[in-house]
Amino acid sequence: MSLFKRVQKGLTALVLVLVLSVVTACSGATPTAQQPNGLSPSVTTSHNYAQLERGNTQTGENFGNWVVRNAKGLVQDAYVRDNDKLGVVITPQVRPNEVRELARSLAQGFHHNFPNRNLKVMVYAPDKQLILTADYDVQSQQIQYKAG
Repeated sequence: MSLFKRVQKGLTALVLVLVLSVVTACSGATPTAQQPNGLSPSVTTSHNYAQLERGNTQTGENFGNWVVRNAKGLVQDAYVRDNDKLGVVITPQVRPNEVRELARSLAQGFHHNFPNRNLKVMVYAPDKQLILTADYDVQSQQIQYKAG
């Protein structure tokens, strides 16, 4: 991989983390009561594909909407469940070698918005097949990755 590509990839991840951090810090969103809902996302039909319900709490829905709006074409859909699970459907523009870095950036931004929680980020391919899970442990501040 050329130096230019590595720098471009690193800058993209850094910008995503910074944007996630700044916007979530400035949003002033307060958690609302959680609505009962299963772990599997609700689906509503759209003209292009089945679109996920963004969140089962208002704060989660706001964060899911924000991720899709600000992902610069990398995420086509997102949902938040119970304020500790983030699922994202990536676009075909995300290369396989970029998925882990994107998951890390999303986990860091998710942690800024929902601190003091163990978090899970699930990354789905455009065909909605799970390709990567990133588990953030708040105590160790480490992320464990699992394929599929």
